[in-house]
Amino acid sequence: MEAESATRRVSIRDLVRYFLRLGLLGFGGPVALVGQMERELVGEKKWLTKEEMREGIAVCQSLPGPLAIQVGIWVSYIRGGFWGAWAGGWSFILPNFIIVCALGALYVYYGGLSPVKAIFYGVSPAVIALILHSCYRLTKLGMKDWLEWALAAAAFVITVAVQAEVALVFIGCGVVGLLYYGSLFRGRASAPTTRVFLFGVPLAVAGAAPSSVVTLLGQLLAFFLKAGSLTFGSGLVIVPFLEKGLVQQMRWLNERDFLVAVAIGMISPGPVVITATFVGYLVAARLGGSLLDGFWGSLVSTIGIFLPSFLLILIVAPILVRYRANPNIQGFIKGAYAAAIGTILGACVLLGKIAIGDWLTALVAAGSLIVLFRWKVSNPLLVAATAIIGLIAFPLLKPEWVFVK
Repeated sequence: MEAESATRRVSIRDLVRYFLRLGLLGFGGPVALVGQMERELVGEKKWLTKEEMREGIAVCQSLPGPLAIQVGIWVSYIRGGFWGAWAGGWSFILPNFIIVCALGALYVYYGGLSPVKAIFYGVSPAVIALILHSCYRLTKLGMKDWLEWALAAAAFVITVAVQAEVALVFIGCGVVGLLYYGSLFRGRASAPTTRVFLFGVPLAVAGAAPSSVVTLLGQLLAFFLKAGSLTFGSGLVIVPFLEKGLVQQMRWLNERDFLVAVAIGMISPGPVVITATFVGYLVAARLGGSLLDGFWGSLVSTIGIFLPSFLLILIVAPILVRYRANPNIQGFIKGAYAAAIGTILGACVLLGKIAIGDWLTALVAAGSLIVLFRWKVSNPLLVAATAIIGLIAFPLLKPEWVFVK
């Protein structure tokens, strides 16, 4: 049964249909989305084995870029091949891109979105609960012995101490796993080399934009390509990088606009780094002078933030698929997976300081966690319910700590 699952192909149409739905209805951030994929693709659809899902999470967590979209590309690649990866990955992104573009246009046209802060107030603590619930499922999926738990604990402490997810943590834990579980000290194992060729990237949009904003679009594309290539872990890890570049260095946005952009990324479905789409819309629409310029800005920013994920997965995935039985690769994956669990929990601590600031948000977080474990309520329903709580409670309580760093 395992072997049959490991070689099964899924049609591109099915991949597109699934990831369009996930991109439209998947809430809760990267870990919640990965947990939803694990529940549906391993437990319900049987598209993947537990081992394949664990491998994908570990590899994606060890690479720069947003975790959820990388796992989606990984799944699409091993079940749909090269073109399946492109189709599934962009299908995952498309629904949220359309939603956030529309919100960007409304924000620019009306001069702000006043309900955003209230929705953020109610939804943010529920997001923490979604992350914790998904992390629990991921520990059941891959944590099996004392060393993995020790590596997870070390990654947790480091993440909280430095207040960021550090790439060297994943690499270091992977090396420890390779040394402990691998074959380097258990006899020599032959490891043939391979070369991977990438035959093209079907993306060309900047040339179609008005010439007046081409320079700005080039700057946005370069900035977000760098952001997508140099930030590790969940989509929320990219926030400090974006804040420094967009607010402090380029001065494209002020602090309020930036925090609204982050909130849009958190409360909308799909990958959290869709924040880049909103940022691109605001910057291009304001500096270019029209809503159409905003669309081009959102398009190049979206391509910039996600393109490195496609390239990295399409380079790494063929190697791993070919050599997944190698004990050294398996050892590295176990160590990196443990680091992923630890950094996810560490990120919960850091995000909790932003999301939970009074008795009501603490109650929403605890209640959401109980509901998720006891009644297994769907993510969209939980997000909708807590958004309503935020819309009702925010004007009554007037919490001054929301959107304050």
